[in-house]
Amino acid sequence: MDAVPPLYEPVQPHWFYCRRTDTKDSWLPFSMEDSQKLEEAYLSSKICLEVVVATEGERYDVKLKERRRYAVYWEQAPSEVRRCTWFYKGDKDTRYLPYPEDFSDSLEEAYMIAVTLDEWKRKLEFPTGETVILHNPKLIMHYQPITLQEEWMSSPSEQTRPRTVKRGIENISVEIPDGEPESVDHLVFMVHGIGPACDLRFRSIIQCVNDFRSASLSLLNTHFKKAQDEKRIGRVEFLPVNWHSALHGDATGVDEDIQRITLPSISRLRHFTNDTLLDLFFYNSPTYCQTIVDTVASEVNQLYRLFRQRHPQFTGGVSVAGHSLGSLILFDLLTNQRTSLVEKDAIRVSISLKIRCTSGDMVTLEYKTMKEVLQRMGLEEHIDVFKKEQLDLESLALCSENDLKELGIPLGPRKKILSFMRRRTMLQVGKNGQGTDGNYAFLRSVSTTGAVDYEYFDVGIGQVSINYPQLDFEPQTFFAFGSPIGMFLTVRGLKRIDPSYSFPTCKSFYNIYHPFDPVAYRIEPMIVSDVDIEPMLIPHHKGRKRMHLELKESLTRMSADLKNNVLGSLRTAWQSFSRLPIAALPPVAEGEADAAALSPQQVEETASEEQKEQQNIKIGMLNGGRRIDYVLQEKPIESFNEYLFAIQSHLCYWESEDTALLLLKEIYEKLGVVLEQPQQ
Repeated sequence: MDAVPPLYEPVQPHWFYCRRTDTKDSWLPFSMEDSQKLEEAYLSSKICLEVVVATEGERYDVKLKERRRYAVYWEQAPSEVRRCTWFYKGDKDTRYLPYPEDFSDSLEEAYMIAVTLDEWKRKLEFPTGETVILHNPKLIMHYQPITLQEEWMSSPSEQTRPRTVKRGIENISVEIPDGEPESVDHLVFMVHGIGPACDLRFRSIIQCVNDFRSASLSLLNTHFKKAQDEKRIGRVEFLPVNWHSALHGDATGVDEDIQRITLPSISRLRHFTNDTLLDLFFYNSPTYCQTIVDTVASEVNQLYRLFRQRHPQFTGGVSVAGHSLGSLILFDLLTNQRTSLVEKDAIRVSISLKIRCTSGDMVTLEYKTMKEVLQRMGLEEHIDVFKKEQLDLESLALCSENDLKELGIPLGPRKKILSFMRRRTMLQVGKNGQGTDGNYAFLRSVSTTGAVDYEYFDVGIGQVSINYPQLDFEPQTFFAFGSPIGMFLTVRGLKRIDPSYSFPTCKSFYNIYHPFDPVAYRIEPMIVSDVDIEPMLIPHHKGRKRMHLELKESLTRMSADLKNNVLGSLRTAWQSFSRLPIAALPPVAEGEADAAALSPQQVEETASEEQKEQQNIKIGMLNGGRRIDYVLQEKPIESFNEYLFAIQSHLCYWESEDTALLLLKEIYEKLGVVLEQPQQ
């Protein structure tokens, strides 16, 4: 019987997008789920109509007619999108690259004819001078056109090195990313620190947050697998918040002003300083601090509204995370949030001022008129001035120091009035239930050190006086990475945080740092100053301590065991020699003897119990009574020289799986989902 010619089967397309860098373009595949969505939309859409397909967790929109991919939540140049079926690899290429769609269509048509007629060694020539030869289904070569410089070459094999051609994504080596769960359980906004770059590779906050998100998705697959399989959880969305570009943009003109006074020498170092380190000084300037805080709050609120618009079914919580200076910005924002609309309206109804008496008792005084306020401050002689200008308490809140100066108010009274109005604006009051007198109870306690009032930051303790905007939501948790919050609070004059203090709208706070991070400072010693408490050690994401730390502890235990055994042998020998009924050598401490007798499993259980005991120590209310300071485990290579890895340690959090797992554990514990230990 004659052989039956092979049947032609159409190629299965896969969608790719182009990532453009300074050196070259890279083509990356969409996930299977996204590629399938794009293909279905492509097959069902009409040519004249534009179709928009949301991809990559709805963070990017693809316009099929334009063949462009657009970022949703941040500014990014659109990237090209292709429906890919044929691929090539040149002599210098490290991976297969997709052909343009029209070129691929020509190759597919030629391939179909060759398969149907079973006629190979077909030569396909293109108007550009390129030639593709289909030797057989497994061997297809692409020859580039001959350049003028190569005309002296005689044969095609000598003229160029041909490209290897492959049909279909299944015939090339490419890593297709896993798709993301559609449902979002929690949303986290991540605020960067100083400068435009967030790591040693000079990547932007967008790229670093992408890495952090990828790490969290991978950890969900390993540490929450059962919950995923049971469809009890979806994923956590992380969105970047960029404030650096607004500060250094054309709107402020600060870069031009700084450049005019910058010396011409060591230009690269000075440019780095102007673009990064000066952000610390900008944050301590009233003008630019207001710009930074407004930008962060505005960006967060805008992203939150956009996210809710694109995820109308979202009912999860929202948290915030800040790195370095970004954590301080969030700390100041959260300190100055108001707890409810009732609380904000209460400020308009009456002014409640808390003052601390010499005995330490709290007294609440209420002022309803301008006259009462001025009398309390001893400034009743200026009442006529305010009456003449028809100023009440609301309009007084809008007055600047220059306005008061133009009214003829002297410097001393001006300072008193401005200080009072700052306290009034920042005062946090809420309706915790009305008492018999109808007054609103306060939701927060005041933390003080001497004359410094922690609740009301003032220029007198280093914090600039600005108006703090309000967030559109109440954050569930605040995560600080490599944070200088403790240092800034100390410099501002705050030596101790009252244990009863908590953020008005956020009830959980984690201070996460690397042990070699030169910018990070602890928080817990400012709350519990009379007890030396070690920070909580963040577990390795694979479920145990790093090997070099375990080895270090094992050597310490072995040294103690050896000491105990030697002492025990000497004691036995001495007792045998002297035949005395009492010990001549000091007895081994009970704890040491017990430790020497413990097996490795018992030692590990003891360490676990000590860790649990440390975790149960009550540390104020900033984190609801739980521990606040959490320290990462250094890598083995980092332990050789902590100075060498200091800068890297400050930038390690974006790629830290241990950090990402701690966030996921905290988020899902509140949802009743317990972390699973992966199989080793």
